[in-house]
Amino acid sequence: MIALLQRVASARVDIAGETVGAIDRGLLVLVCAEPADTPATAARLVDKVLKLRVFADEAGKMNRSVVDVGGGLLVVSQFTLAADTRGGNRPSFSAAAPPALGQALYEEVLRCARERHAPVACGHFGADMQVHLVNDGPVTIPLRITDPD
Repeated sequence: MIALLQRVASARVDIAGETVGAIDRGLLVLVCAEPADTPATAARLVDKVLKLRVFADEAGKMNRSVVDVGGGLLVVSQFTLAADTRGGNRPSFSAAAPPALGQALYEEVLRCARERHAPVACGHFGADMQVHLVNDGPVTIPLRITDPD
């Protein structure tokens, strides 16, 4: 799975002018499933996101996790993270999981996140979404989680 994390002061996702998910301080997590991903991959991604130390401690060092600071998660499906731009100027998205698998794994990420953390907000898989955020730092961290061989 591919994820892009952004530490935010606030974030929300709107669909057709209506806010469907919002958080204050926390992490915006853009998620893309790949064909070889499994529910175990989704669980490991959530574990990594929750443990990643990207929030400042009292000394100003990135030493605290979203759990440590009581921050929220806003999880948004983002198949374009699998874009391949090597072949020209139009990206190919063939490295992304097919829609049915992508949706199942996105829902597994949400299930795992809600089981292990609160608050968790989200967008809608496959929807035309507008994501609004105030990136805090800015801090943006790419992640790639694969199943062990």
